[in-house]
Amino acid sequence: MALHILLTWLALSLPLFLLLLLSVKNSNNKKKNLPPGPPSLPIIGNFHQLGHLPHQSLWKLSRQYGPVMLIRLGGAPTIVISSPEAAREVLKTHDLNCCSRPRLVGTGRLSYDSLDVAFVEYGNYWREVRKLCVLELFSTKRVQSFRYVREEEVGSMIESIAKSAESGSLVNISEKFMALTANVTCRIAFGKAFQGTDFEDARFMDMVHEGMAMLGSFSASDFFPRFGWIVDRFMGLHSRLEKSFHDLDILYEKVIEEHRNANKSNKEEEDIVDSLLKMEKDQTELAGVRLKKDNIKAILMDIFLGGVDTGAVVMDWTMAELVRNPRVMRKAREEIRSCVGNKKLVVEDDLSKLKYLRLVLKEVLRLHPPGALLLPRETIGHFKLFGYDVDPKSRVHVNVWGMGRDPSLWECPEEFVPERFEDNPIDYKGIHFELLPFGAGRRGCPGMWMAMVVVEMALANVLHSFDWELPEGMIEGDVSMEEGAGIAVFKKVPLTLLPVKASHATDA
Repeated sequence: MALHILLTWLALSLPLFLLLLLSVKNSNNKKKNLPPGPPSLPIIGNFHQLGHLPHQSLWKLSRQYGPVMLIRLGGAPTIVISSPEAAREVLKTHDLNCCSRPRLVGTGRLSYDSLDVAFVEYGNYWREVRKLCVLELFSTKRVQSFRYVREEEVGSMIESIAKSAESGSLVNISEKFMALTANVTCRIAFGKAFQGTDFEDARFMDMVHEGMAMLGSFSASDFFPRFGWIVDRFMGLHSRLEKSFHDLDILYEKVIEEHRNANKSNKEEEDIVDSLLKMEKDQTELAGVRLKKDNIKAILMDIFLGGVDTGAVVMDWTMAELVRNPRVMRKAREEIRSCVGNKKLVVEDDLSKLKYLRLVLKEVLRLHPPGALLLPRETIGHFKLFGYDVDPKSRVHVNVWGMGRDPSLWECPEEFVPERFEDNPIDYKGIHFELLPFGAGRRGCPGMWMAMVVVEMALANVLHSFDWELPEGMIEGDVSMEEGAGIAVFKKVPLTLLPVKASHATDA
């Protein structure tokens, strides 16, 4: 009888208790000046409003609620930034409070346990890793030292395209660019390309694509830690993540052991793995932590998955915009051929002369930034943003895709007009907050220089060596510009073109 009374009392009091908690929470929130945002649903928050392409959905919402917008993704309060002024506040003024990364339970499995601290809270470890990348792995001197790799791989791509031109065959230019960046990245990081080596394996590019897909995938565990794992297991995401990590781990293990057993007498032949192993041997410490194999693997993971996709995506969108805009294509091609003359290939010394090509790339990065939403940050302390309260453990997304299409910033923002950057100081290097394809501040991309020199070299050569035509029956307006969702926003329909060897091209 007593048990029955107790259960009855609990059943009646539980709803009242929940209402009390809710009222206390609402009371606390009313005391704070939270950013505006769309109403959220219980449990799921605003997930139902994201759609297949979150950067586009969030841009539409920000047009209604403002450049500093609060949404809720499951249990994660998320601030969406959609203006240069707000981006400056987050990435510069309050960079210290916004420089952490959220702990990702699901997709975070594509990492190594020893690096968890780098994604949890602000500390010295990730700063030391970034310093290592900027000063050692991606320094100007290091980027220049791999010039021969870029020129050889671009030359190989041009030869491959030339064979298609001779036979009158169409070229999947999207695949060519992906293979190029994969080869360059592997040679710089691992010392060898995947084609024609032990890496020649039908599964190799599948591993690349799967790793990128997993990093860009939605994991319920990341937003609903208590029960999201059930959804991930039901959808098969958990097993895919584990398998992807396992396959890549085997690759890195093999590469590291090959380098340990190699005997390189020429320092110029050293790649990034060699440099990292030397640091391990010298007992280099990062914030008091000895550099070990797992740290090396984690750095390779970032270089490999971050380096392969980004450059290929930028080149793909560039060629798509050029074939849709013949005037711009002609102007860029004429500049390149005028500067380079009858040389067989454009070399890196020629790139500084190609002013219009750089305007084209700025316009592409405005319209098609590879990271449409910069990788999420997580706040570590309370601060005010334009008078709004931002609490610790809030996620922050900067919608660079939206800012690139803001009519208050750009005239005719949907049009592809590289000339808008003539006599315009705005650049993509993280100083001007209107254009942030590589981010800014402490979390800015350290591999930007390495990526962009490959992009410039490849595009200059494909425009120098070939004229490009659309497949028979297609016109400029038929080129699909539909976006695919991922960690880098890619062109959903691969670009297929007909290369025609330029009349000036010789073996000189």
